[in-house]
Amino acid sequence: MSFSKWIGAALGWSFGGPIGAILGLALGSVIDGMSKETVVYTDDAQPRSQTQSGDFEVSLLILASIVIKADGKQDQRELDFVRLQFVNMYGKERANHAFKLFKEINKQQHISTRQVCLQIRQMMQHASRLQLIHFLFGIANADGMVTEDEVSQIHTIAGYLGISHNDYESIKAMFYKSTDSAYKILEIDKTATTDEIKKAYRTMAKKYHPDKVIHLGAEHQKGAEEKFKQVQHAYEQLQKERGF
Repeated sequence: MSFSKWIGAALGWSFGGPIGAILGLALGSVIDGMSKETVVYTDDAQPRSQTQSGDFEVSLLILASIVIKADGKQDQRELDFVRLQFVNMYGKERANHAFKLFKEINKQQHISTRQVCLQIRQMMQHASRLQLIHFLFGIANADGMVTEDEVSQIHTIAGYLGISHNDYESIKAMFYKSTDSAYKILEIDKTATTDEIKKAYRTMAKKYHPDKVIHLGAEHQKGAEEKFKQVQHAYEQLQKERGF
């Protein structure tokens, strides 16, 4: 599939608003470098209210660029992580298209985090927004050192996306282990009773179940499975510690 056909078939609501403006600048540079291909829209590519895989993909690219540049420098390991994740999710050909777009997005200096996030919040389901935050923490952790600037930027993004403090801390705890990580992942504190732990596990397992992002396609369900496994692991750890 050519780059232009990939773009035309992949996206829905993200062609509008501030994301559409960012995408337009990036596409202009990419297409200019490819003999000025014309982006072709099929009936399947008309604007949609339902988040599609391509909408999630573009949102991910823009937010990843914001986080990577948060500390004023770009580590090659972070860029490699983005590329590897896209290869794992979409396959090599689609990942190559996405990374070309990512490099052009990454060159833009005046992206409004707030405006981008508000568009995503308005159009994207909560479970999909949680998946975005999970991916961003993976990027920040890719170089083996998370800076305060990166954490602060993800926290800001989470707030704009309508992600609660507890949900943010839950996902963060999946990447940065501490003595109370299992409790944070399950969104409870250390004083929780056994019944409260069991209830929290059921709640979080439902919240992070891969079927919550089934509308984004199998490629994104794989990413959701990682969160789901972390919830299971946290629960099993507390079962062992508490002896129930």
